Amino acid sequence: DVQLVESGGGSVRPGGSLRLSCAASGNTYHMFCMGWFRQAPGKEREGVAAIHRGGGVISYADSAKGRFTISQDTTKNSVFLQMNNLKPEDTGMYYCAAGQPQIFRRLLADQYNSWGKGTQVTVS
Repeated sequence: DVQLVESGGGSVRPGGSLRLSCAASGNTYHMFCMGWFRQAPGKEREGVAAIHRGGGVISYADSAKGRFTISQDTTKNSVFLQMNNLKPEDTGMYYCAAGQPQIFRRLLADQYNSWGKGTQVTVS
């Protein structure tokens, strides 16, 4: 099993920035890809960004392009999400995920089998 722990959420004004962190532990050998997802109240969980651990290939949702940056430290089994120019519509619970998603499906929640408990981001 893989354990994921997120941190870095908080409340910011529109235009502000936050940096989320996710630390993985346990059986990380098969953790080929790590991603960030978010879920607003009453809405489905949506993919924000994902990064392949080996090749570093990155995927972004259209809503994240130009504002969010995903990065990783493979030596520490950690992934980060730098979020700039935050908007009220970015509000939600942000989850870290790990798994072996198929190519072109890395922003789909059903492709991941390990999840953290989430960290809240509020922009208002």
